[in-house]
Amino acid sequence: MKTRSILTICILLVSLTTLSFINNKLWTSRFLEVNKDGSITYFPDEQGNTIPDFSLVGYHHGLKEIPSVKVVKTISSVKGDAGSIIQEAIDQVSALPPGPDGFRGTILLKKGDYLIAGSLDIKADGIVLKGEGNSTQGTRLIATGKGLRSLLKISGKGKITEAGSRVKITDKYVPTGAKSFDVASAKGFKTGDKIIVYRPGTDNWIHDIQMDNIVERQGTKQWKGSEYDLSYEREIIAVNGNKITIDNPIVMSMEQKYGGGEIYKYEYKGRLKEVGIENILFESEYANDTDEDHGWIAVDFNHIENGWVTDVTSRFFGYSCVSLSYGAKNITVKNSKCLDAKSVITGGKRYSFNNNGQQNLFMNLETTEGRHDYVTGAKVCGPNVFYNCKSRNTHADIGPHHRWASGTLYDNIDTDGEINVQDRGNWGSGHGWAGVTQVVWNCKVKGAAIQNPWTSGKNYAIGVQGKKLKGRLDGKPDGEWDGLNKDGLQPASLYQAQVAARKAK
Repeated sequence: MKTRSILTICILLVSLTTLSFINNKLWTSRFLEVNKDGSITYFPDEQGNTIPDFSLVGYHHGLKEIPSVKVVKTISSVKGDAGSIIQEAIDQVSALPPGPDGFRGTILLKKGDYLIAGSLDIKADGIVLKGEGNSTQGTRLIATGKGLRSLLKISGKGKITEAGSRVKITDKYVPTGAKSFDVASAKGFKTGDKIIVYRPGTDNWIHDIQMDNIVERQGTKQWKGSEYDLSYEREIIAVNGNKITIDNPIVMSMEQKYGGGEIYKYEYKGRLKEVGIENILFESEYANDTDEDHGWIAVDFNHIENGWVTDVTSRFFGYSCVSLSYGAKNITVKNSKCLDAKSVITGGKRYSFNNNGQQNLFMNLETTEGRHDYVTGAKVCGPNVFYNCKSRNTHADIGPHHRWASGTLYDNIDTDGEINVQDRGNWGSGHGWAGVTQVVWNCKVKGAAIQNPWTSGKNYAIGVQGKKLKGRLDGKPDGEWDGLNKDGLQPASLYQAQVAARKAK
């Protein structure tokens, strides 16, 4: 009994020592902390800017689960080209009336190989294209022959159009992270209105971020204010007097000295909704490792709101597994892989998971042989999230690629390459400042260059594991670094913590 008691005490002491060691290793960022009730306290800077809330992204802002939609059409593989058969099925289901839930139905592609010489197009709401496995033993769609193209295109039409008068935001400064602001008159607005929060581009702003003075080389284009108007899609959740509260936060500060901001109601006639792609292997035929006359994008979204891509794999395409264009909003892309791209390894190639849209979520993804694996393009308006993604044998960097993306979270990205948020100078035709309010949280990298622009916001490197890089150009302001190569960041995932905080309200 005495020996057993001593053993019990020893085990208890070891456990307490281990727990103490673990607790001593855990740390929180100086920018925020998670409270005992799950809420999050954000610590503002001298101007009131905080790290924004990224939780309301993806399919229906993450407020609805991706549904299981009834199968209404089943197709089995056939010899020869299957493109016309699949397209005919898509067209037939497109002609069906949508149900009360907004869906026309699922087209199920049975296991087997489907050779497709051209492209497939989905142009109607409420359609799901589903396979029976994203491996060679499952449902395999093969882009055959030559022709640089998207294998599967999901696209409506149209664009943002104003549906009411513009109203000026009257605050002298609206900080990053804010969800409310005052306007000259809220008389014409109500809860539920879809609005654009508009930030004009001005020449004095371009001058202050020094993008009118990019070092020239052949083809360099200096930035102009009139080309940098930014339109953020939002929904009003409250109106109190002349104070407007919106669903998603401001992700780039708005200042009167740079033109302030405006709001207006909008429409997007022709935009699709409720389209999903599931459980399919996409492959492209190719002639050799540098062939560029073959399948380019596996799944290509534009002019669509509230859609998803789950459990797909692409192999041998030249550009992307999934690419979301500027008209794609509230799309979830998850549990998918982009493998073994085939192209010349140079600019404009191998953007494995590419996002130019708004409020989109990319999670649980994997890539090999890409260049810019998790990437945004020019003037991309957030919030957007890349969460829990892996990259191997990468040939370039992850991050905002060029010309001022705003409001992106890179959370738990594991790459054998770099994540960079910097002034890219005269690369391309003048990439310049790649982004602002870019939050790199608990990521593992070979190296990272995180810089702040000269004005209008900050970029954050919190809990980054890897080498801190100076960036391409000397003399640029350092980003907001916190806990470089320090284990135990809490919360381990900012996105997951923000989702939990939202659900706890």
